[in-house]
Amino acid sequence: MTLTRRPRPTAGVTGTYLLLMTLAVVFAGPFAWLVLAALKTKTEWVAIPAKMLPETPRWDNFTAALTEINFPAYLGNSLFLSFLYATLVTLSSAAVGFGFARLRGFGKRPLFVVLLSTMMLPQILTLIPTYVLFARAGLVNTYWPWVLWGLAGSPYLVFLFRQFFAAIPTELEDAAIIDGCGYARIFLRIFLPLSKPVLLTSFVLSFTWIWGDYIAPALFLDPDHTTLAVAISAFYLDPHGNPDDTVQAAAAALYVVPVLAVFLFAQRYFIRGIVSSGLKG
Repeated sequence: MTLTRRPRPTAGVTGTYLLLMTLAVVFAGPFAWLVLAALKTKTEWVAIPAKMLPETPRWDNFTAALTEINFPAYLGNSLFLSFLYATLVTLSSAAVGFGFARLRGFGKRPLFVVLLSTMMLPQILTLIPTYVLFARAGLVNTYWPWVLWGLAGSPYLVFLFRQFFAAIPTELEDAAIIDGCGYARIFLRIFLPLSKPVLLTSFVLSFTWIWGDYIAPALFLDPDHTTLAVAISAFYLDPHGNPDDTVQAAAAALYVVPVLAVFLFAQRYFIRGIVSSGLKG
C-alpha cells in the first residue's frame, strides 16, 4: 500500500490565503469595534485617549437596548417589510427576467438597455418625486410603497435572472411547448424550480436592502410604524435628551444578527446563484 503525499501549497496559494485572512479581519473590524463599544460605560466611551477594551463589560447595555424602546415591535416592522419586499421583488424580477431571456418581441434589446441604464440613477434622486406621488395617493404612513416597489421589480435582479434563464438549454422550453405548455406554465413549472440558487440570492440581497434602509422608513412612516433602523438612530436618549451612545451601540449589534442569520442560512445558494448568473451573456 502506497501513501500519496498531499501537495505542498505554493507561494501563490499561501499568499491568497493570507490576503483573504487579512480582508476578513478588516471587514470584521467594524463589527468587533461595535460590540466592544456596546460593552463600555459612558465614561469609557468619551474617555481621551480612547480605551479599546472595557474594564468591566456592561452586559446590561443589551438589556437596556431591549427595554428602553419597544424593540420587539420595531423588529417586527423591519422583518415584515423586509420579507414582504424581498418576496415580491424576487417574484416580479424573475418574471421580467424570464421575459427578457426567453420571449421574442419588437424592441426587446433597446428596452433591456433602458432597464439597465436605470441602475445608474441614485435612489436619493427619485425619493422626493416618489414621496410626492405617494403622498397625493394617500399612501404615506402605510406599507403600500414597499408593496408597489416590490411589484415593480429591481433592474439589478432582473439582470441577474435574465442571465440565469438565458443559460438554460432551449430543449427544455421546446419540449414543454410541444407538450402544449404556455410560457406562463413554462416559467412556473420549469424555469422557476430550476432557479432556486438565484431565487435565494435575490431574496438575500433584497432583504438586506430593506433591512438596512434608513431614509425611506424615516420619510414614509410615522414613529409608531417605523423600522428598527430609524428607532435605533433616533429613540435611544438619556434623561437629558442626548443620544445614549453605549445602549445605541448594543442595539446596533443586535440589529446585525437577523441579517447574519439569513446570510449564513443561504450562503451556499447565494454564492452558487451569483456564479451561475454569469455563465451566459
